[in-house]
Amino acid sequence: MAEPRTRPRDAALNTGLGRVLLLVYGTFALSASARALVQITTHFGEAPLAYVLSALAGLVYIAATVGLAIGGRRGRAIALTSCSIELVGVLVVGTLTIIDAVDFPDATVWSHYGSGYGYVPLVLPFIGLWWLWRHKPVREG
Repeated sequence: MAEPRTRPRDAALNTGLGRVLLLVYGTFALSASARALVQITTHFGEAPLAYVLSALAGLVYIAATVGLAIGGRRGRAIALTSCSIELVGVLVVGTLTIIDAVDFPDATVWSHYGSGYGYVPLVLPFIGLWWLWRHKPVREG
C-alpha cells in the first residue's frame, strides 16, 4: 500500500516566522559554536563540562538551522529532534547551573536558562516546537 501523500498545512517551514526562526537559530549556531571553540582551545581545563556543553549546544543549533532551512519531511524531523534536545538541554543545564554551580565555573549558552543571552535559549525551543507543530503535514484524502 502506498504511503499517503502529505502537504504542508500553511506554508513551508522557512517562510514568514520560519525565516525569523532560521535567522535566530543560525545566529545561535554561529555564536554558540564560536564560543565553544574559543573556550575549548584556550582554557579547556578550567571548565571542561561547561565547554563541552557549549559545543553540544552549538551542534544542536546547527542541526536546527539545517532542518529549518531544508524543510520537507527530513528537515522537519531534524528540526523537531534538535528543538526537543535543545529544550531538554536548556532545562537540565539551567537547573544544574543553579543547583550545582561548582561544576559550572564558567557559563554555557544554556546556563541559568540562557540568562546571558536574554533567556532566548529558554524561549526559542518552545517557539520552534510550536512552529513545527503548526506546520505539521496533514494527510490528503
